[in-house]
Amino acid sequence: MSPMDFLSCLFSLGWYSFRGAGHYVGTMIEIPRAAITADEVAQYAEFFSFGTNDLTQTTMGLSRDDYTKFNAHYENLKIFKTDPFGSLDQEGVSKLIAMAIDSGRKTRPDIEIGICGEHGGDPDSVAFCYRVGMNYVSCSPYRVPIARLAAAQAALAKGSKTESQTA
Repeated sequence: MSPMDFLSCLFSLGWYSFRGAGHYVGTMIEIPRAAITADEVAQYAEFFSFGTNDLTQTTMGLSRDDYTKFNAHYENLKIFKTDPFGSLDQEGVSKLIAMAIDSGRKTRPDIEIGICGEHGGDPDSVAFCYRVGMNYVSCSPYRVPIARLAAAQAALAKGSKTESQTA
């Protein structure tokens, strides 16, 4: 049984009724294949939460644990502008996320979309989330004030009065 068949089966058994009770059925997108097939996943998912740490590792082929051993060298050689585990990689991972959002929203325009992980507390990453129309960011508690400030700055920069959510 494929993952899509499994989700279809859950919905046919009444799992979809959770939404009426204030519960949602959604998924983490943590690997490139999930992002690439977001249009199919959105048939069944009411929200996407991008697990940006794992998505960064699998998209870039880097282990976060090993990266600390050579990151200074990569940054000195300008291979990366900044630590991709500290701020979303704008040339690769962010493009994959934007593609998945567009694809998912073509299937389900009202899908809730956000990120979870340390990127949710990085001002540049939060600004990206705002630009691509995410509904929320989630980060560790100590980064919530930074995320709130970054979300407000992104909204002001765009001239919007939209309320941003952080968790």
